[in-house]
Amino acid sequence: MPYALTPFNAVPLTESRLRGLIDAHTHESLPRLQRFWRYYRNPTIRDRDPRTGQSTPRLAQEDGLPRRLTSPPITDDRQSNDREVVIENDIAWRLHALVDFMLGQPITMLSSAPDAERRTQIQRILDAVLENSGGMALLQDAAQIASIYGSVDFLLRTEDFFSAPVPNEAPNDIDEVIAIASRLRIEIIEPPRAIPVVSANDYRELDAYVIHFERQSTETGGTGVPPVHPTTNFNLLRALRTRLNTRTTPTSTTTEVISAHHHQRYDNDTLVHDAPNPLGVLPVVHIQNLSQPFHYDGLSDVEPLIPLQDELNTRLSDRAHRVTLQSFKLYLAKGLDDETPVRAVTPGQVWTTSNPDAAIESFGGDAASPSEDNHIQQIREAMDKASAVNPIAAGVLRAKVGQLSSENALRITLLGTLAKTQRKQLAFGRGLAQLASLILYALDMRGVYRTDPAERTVTVQWPNPLPRNEADVLDAAQKKLNLGVPRDRILAELGYAPNDEAVT
Repeated sequence: MPYALTPFNAVPLTESRLRGLIDAHTHESLPRLQRFWRYYRNPTIRDRDPRTGQSTPRLAQEDGLPRRLTSPPITDDRQSNDREVVIENDIAWRLHALVDFMLGQPITMLSSAPDAERRTQIQRILDAVLENSGGMALLQDAAQIASIYGSVDFLLRTEDFFSAPVPNEAPNDIDEVIAIASRLRIEIIEPPRAIPVVSANDYRELDAYVIHFERQSTETGGTGVPPVHPTTNFNLLRALRTRLNTRTTPTSTTTEVISAHHHQRYDNDTLVHDAPNPLGVLPVVHIQNLSQPFHYDGLSDVEPLIPLQDELNTRLSDRAHRVTLQSFKLYLAKGLDDETPVRAVTPGQVWTTSNPDAAIESFGGDAASPSEDNHIQQIREAMDKASAVNPIAAGVLRAKVGQLSSENALRITLLGTLAKTQRKQLAFGRGLAQLASLILYALDMRGVYRTDPAERTVTVQWPNPLPRNEADVLDAAQKKLNLGVPRDRILAELGYAPNDEAVT
């Protein structure tokens, strides 16, 4: 069934354009994004060996190895030419370290409302909506997805919120407001599912937003397993084995088209939801991992590491092959006469012969290879520079830090990691502020909690990722308070929310 698109208020989104966007995403963007995920996750894949016909497991990063390692030429059918493959995933731990530095501790969103009581109420409302959607785990997942793919989107789901009854007048009890606001749900949309319809006039604006993905069908009768009739005469175990061998996994395609004024959903090209968007704005917040000038998509942390990861895996595999061949000694017997019994030339054995020129020589053994070790070390250092994450971020200390205090020493050694973390926090904080403003706007539109645009401004306070001396921190906070810095901001820097109640 063709798409029955509703006119999206002068947005030139026709059925042919929508299908063109989906086709371009499926054949151009999706393979690239899936490659980023495979290099990050490095999952085990089972392939069928064309030589033996058997299914053999392999790691996803083996795709980047040269053919001499993965498919060596067969020169003798009496022996196996398979070489040992070594895969060391140096990408995942670097991305995890960046997320730990960025969101290892809870963040605080401070309202800029002039009234202190209103600031406290807004803080509680935003905290409730965020916790209802996953809390810090949601933010950590979003940061991880953005680091892998280059960007991530937050979609504010308002279906349950606008369908629920509310009082005729705005509730006065903040707990009642929080209960209604908790119907709002924040959903992460990862780039493999997202198809943004970018405005022709500004790459930072969207005319519409399309979500397209395939998923396993959960409908009754859609398992793809042939039924076994209860009166079948053959063995039930054999019937079950036949069913499992012929099992297929059916999939269904879901497509959502969202604009500022309308929302449609299609399941297998069949329209199942068609309703106006009561917000009047596109409920999507786009966050770039690292900004890319004049592009909607951001920069991925995985992409620059892929060629270096391939080179590292290649050299590690070559070294493993060399060590395998040279890690043991070989013995060559020369001049033994014919009367000497033929035995394996191994240590711990004695031979006798009448030939004075006979000898047994040893050769082989693992020899040092400085150039190989230096090359591997240089690859690792190149990955440190490309990712801005060195092994110290994971707790690996290879040398003395110095005579500086612990915090200053860590700042110097982790300067690149901290600078990249702050760059990510700027983009992520701007996106979270837009999301908070969108939540407050939805509450105002519904009449649940009235706010003006000035009260919807939010500032995100990020915790310090480095360990600190608590005495020094409290002393600095007291000095800031004496200088007139707002108490709410100081509490946020210390990791306390302004609405936290004192324990008595």
